[in-house]
Amino acid sequence: MTRILVLAIACLMTSGLTVANAQTVDSENRPHIIFVMADDMGWGQTGYRNHPVLKTPNLDLMAANGLRLERFYAGCCVCSPTRASVMTGRTPVRSGVLTHGYALRHQEKTIAQALKDAGYVTGHFGKWHLNGLRGPGAPILAEDTYGPGHFGFDEWVSVTNFFDVDPLMSRQGKFEQMKGDSSEVAMAEAIKFLQKHKDGGKPMFAVVWFGTPHSPFKALDDDKIPFGNLKADSENHYGELVAMDRSIGTLRSALRDMKIADDTLFVFCSDNGGLPRIQPDTVGGLRGNKGNVYEGGLRVPAIIEWPSMVQPRISSYPACTMDLFPTVADVLGLPDDVFVKPLDGVSLKPLLADELGAREQPIGFRFQKQAAWVDNNWKLVTSNRDQANKFELYNLKDDPHEENDLAKAEPAQFEKLKSAYQAWDAAVEASFAGKDYAAGKLTEPDPEPHYWTIDPRYEKYLPEWKDRWEYRTYIQKVLKD
Repeated sequence: MTRILVLAIACLMTSGLTVANAQTVDSENRPHIIFVMADDMGWGQTGYRNHPVLKTPNLDLMAANGLRLERFYAGCCVCSPTRASVMTGRTPVRSGVLTHGYALRHQEKTIAQALKDAGYVTGHFGKWHLNGLRGPGAPILAEDTYGPGHFGFDEWVSVTNFFDVDPLMSRQGKFEQMKGDSSEVAMAEAIKFLQKHKDGGKPMFAVVWFGTPHSPFKALDDDKIPFGNLKADSENHYGELVAMDRSIGTLRSALRDMKIADDTLFVFCSDNGGLPRIQPDTVGGLRGNKGNVYEGGLRVPAIIEWPSMVQPRISSYPACTMDLFPTVADVLGLPDDVFVKPLDGVSLKPLLADELGAREQPIGFRFQKQAAWVDNNWKLVTSNRDQANKFELYNLKDDPHEENDLAKAEPAQFEKLKSAYQAWDAAVEASFAGKDYAAGKLTEPDPEPHYWTIDPRYEKYLPEWKDRWEYRTYIQKVLKD
């Protein structure tokens, strides 16, 4: 250790800082961070997994140059809960986000808030879906206290839910009519944000949440050409993914042009498993789809690219969206109080450098009456967590398609996992009741999820929007009633 380094550390210690958190005040050593997430993209829907009709050249390049996670799980088998898990590092039931359209509690602490406090400039672009509103994506209102700005984002161009071609979006409360494919629109706004702030002296955190390939399916004509022999929904679904992949390529090129690619931690994943009625298959032959807790509903494509820190490789380490916030906090040396605890995620920082052995902390999932408990190669599944005889046990290494229930053949393993799951489930119930918060309880009731078309705040916009293709059927129903 050089004399200069010793003196620098001594200065930090005498000023009340530790060596561990020194890097949180040295912005030059902190990476830019970008989280990109697809909406309803299945584990099998990439070129690198040899999908029979879909080509994803840009995701393939990202995977070839980064850490490809083959056993990566969404926090839930539907969208809003997974988004909550990204923001908090916690299983979504803990934060009150039970299913789609639920709002994230104000008492939670988010990764955007933590990074903003650590000196990052933060931006959200695309689908939000954490403000208690259902229905197609509408512009988020400036006065919405559950919008991105209230959870740590300095800038945002966002909508409430899924969005498609030529979307109507909200730039921090100001409505703007956009043109083009929805993925490319959201990515263009994210790139503008990066270009605006790249020389501003602050590291950047950008979240891009696509509305693709969620229904209603509507792709640009040229993007549908390779799928002309498919039925209309599948044709448009895959056409949307073509445009989404192109937007990934646009971002990767922009990062290189801005000369920040090497110093950017870029994560891509999907928010839940693939859809059941799209052909060809969306989940790579796994069992289940969006909406259930078998592998097809939870396992999603995921890649981490960080050229200066991550050597290209494929990992089979079990990881999940709950791990993203703890990983970033570990990389940056953020203080422990940035989280509400308990956490369900773990830091993947060691995995960025080398392959790991067994995961020490299992991954739990709850959705309605369903639940799952993933402990490395073992997986416990139930369709009704209230009934003891509804639990199934699978060995994912030997049986990746979850066809052979080993609950009776492996009684010791079954009871071990079931006991661990039940302890976790009880802790999740306590969290849902508000026991994790400083007050020891909920300080405000959870908003009741509802369609924005019946929200009084949107009432004045219904006559103006009633003929928009993406809103028409929703608004007509309200106007008729």
